[in-house]
Order: sequence, then structure tokens, then C-alpha cells
Amino acid sequence: MEQIRIAIAGVGNCASSLLQGLEYYRDKSREEAIGLMHWEIGGYRPFDIEVVVAFDIDVRKVGKDVNEAIFEPPNCTTVFCDKLPKAKVPVQMGRVLDGVADHMQKHPDARTFRLSDAPEATREDVVLALEQSRAEVLLNYLPVGSEEAASFYAECALEARVALVNCIPVFIASDPDFAQRFAEKGLPVIGDDIKAQLGATITHRTLTDLFRKRGVKLEHTYQLNTGGNTDFLNMLNRDRLASKKESKTEAVQSVAGHRIADENIHVGPSDYVAWQNDNKVCFLRMEGKLFGDVPMNLELRLSVEDSPNSAGVSIDAIRCAKLALDRGVGGPLLSPSSYFMKHPPEQFTDDEAYTRTEDYIAGHRDV
Repeated sequence: MEQIRIAIAGVGNCASSLLQGLEYYRDKSREEAIGLMHWEIGGYRPFDIEVVVAFDIDVRKVGKDVNEAIFEPPNCTTVFCDKLPKAKVPVQMGRVLDGVADHMQKHPDARTFRLSDAPEATREDVVLALEQSRAEVLLNYLPVGSEEAASFYAECALEARVALVNCIPVFIASDPDFAQRFAEKGLPVIGDDIKAQLGATITHRTLTDLFRKRGVKLEHTYQLNTGGNTDFLNMLNRDRLASKKESKTEAVQSVAGHRIADENIHVGPSDYVAWQNDNKVCFLRMEGKLFGDVPMNLELRLSVEDSPNSAGVSIDAIRCAKLALDRGVGGPLLSPSSYFMKHPPEQFTDDEAYTRTEDYIAGHRDV
């Protein structure tokens, strides 16, 4: 198969896990490939993806080969494949806008950003880079709360005629205006806010759906998450959390048997613990009523390496976006978005989202 040419905005931990994975699975057979939801999608295997252009704003990454930049601080995710060949793709200076919170530049911890003094990219610069690299899919890996920056790169994708996979909780695919514009351009978009392979929100959703199916009334629930990567440090600024909390909360509410009162549900990042690095710990509690109004409760602790937990999902989302390009389908891809993302344009249960996505991959469903 031909390579799927991707662009990346934000060369952080998630990009590191993704690029390590593209190389890690290169010499694996289908039988040896542990940790993937799909070995092949439309004939495309994981290593049929290549990065052709990348943008970041940190001085330790800008100008370096992208396969070297992914190991630079403040990245701190697990290194499971350290022998990457040079990609011959230097990281370009991106556009800052609200892509970095003020406190991130002042924090004494090593996770702090160090802004490059290179001139910021203009819209024309980014569009030209996408066009000259012949990128087909732009992957948005910007920090949580980057509302202006996410919109900026979405606009660039539209102008350069590039599909978009929006992995962050800024609403692009689920925004009616952006959705219409991507559809009018015949460009697929998958979003918003990537679900982990087996993380806090997908586990919370699955248990919530189980409560509903088994006739248990869910009355109170919380999901408290801690971590030590730049994502959690960034989210110490609570003003950047509005869309993240909405995305995660609605992901759980959408599969509940009834809408839980706002005061009885809390889903969201809780605190930054530096020594956890890219390890994310979720504390989950669910309280409900069984037969005869008899109370029950469930408590769960989940520990995962955060960035690898989303990389395999990104690989599938990229390949589904490429399928849409091959098929001439534009606009939000409802089925893949519902399966891969927390805040898709249309919510389905995970069972239905899985079935719809399998149908989409097989060519039985357009979106």
C-alpha cells in the first residue's frame, strides 16, 4: 500500500508514543501485533503511516528531526522503541496563540515549556508546509484548552485541503459550522477528544452502560484522575478545563439510563503529581440502587501509561480518515468519531459505535 502522509501539530508525549509505535510494529506479524484494535484497515497497516511535516513551539524540539524531537523534554512517556531512523522531517515552529498556558512557562518543574525564539508560523506558512509536504491527514495533539490554536490548525487544514483528526477536547468535528465547512470541501474530520484504548473514561462508560443494562440506578459517581505529564500540569489552570470536563462528563452521561444531576457526577482531571510522569491513575466510584432499592457501590483504581494508551486509537483514526479520502467522503465521520472519541458529533453506546465502525471499515456504511 502507499503511505498515509500525516502532519502533526504538537510533538508531545502522544506524538512520541505514536511515532515509536509506527516503527515498533514494522517488523511484527499480524499474530505478534499486541495492543492494536485493527492490524489492517482498508489494506493499510500501522507502519503504512509516515509523518511528513510536524509543528511545535518548544525550543528543544523546533529544528530537530521529528524522530529525535519526540524524546526531548518535557516529554516523559515510556520509551518502548528507541531506535528510530531519521525521518528527515525537521519540526517546524508553529503558532502559539493559546497553545501554552502562562503558568507553564513559569513552573519550576522540568515539565515547563521553553518557547522557541523562532518566528511564529503564519497561516500562510502552515498551509504552504501542508501543501508542499503533500500531507493527507493533520493530527491535532495540542494541549487541552488550546481553543484558538486548534481552530487555527483546523482552518489551515481546510485551506490546504487536508483531513483532520482532532484528538483534543476542543470542539471541531462536533461544531456545526466546522462540520459543514469540512463537508463542503469534501474533507473528512474525526473528533473530538480521543478515547484511550483502555482508560478512565472508556472504563467509566462501560460500567455505566452495564448499570443501565442490569437495571441498577446510578445515583452518584466520580472519576478523579492524577498524572505527572505536561497535560496534567497544563490543566492546573482550571480556566482551560471547561471543554475537557464537558467532553468527559458527556461521554459518561450519554450511556447512562437517565441523566444524572450535575451535582451527583464529577468526571475530570484532579491534580498534577510530578513523579507520576506519564502514568495516569484513575480513582472511580459509583453508587447505585439494586432490586428493592438496596444500595450498592463500586470502587476501582486504574493505572495506565497515558500516551501509549491513545496511540493505537490514533493509528485507527488516521486510517479511517484515509479511507474516507479514498472513497471521496467528506465531513464528520460519525461512526469512527463515536468509537474513537469522547465528544463525537453523535453519541452511541460503545457496542453500537464498534459495530458501526466495523461496518464503515468494511464499506457498508459511509460515515
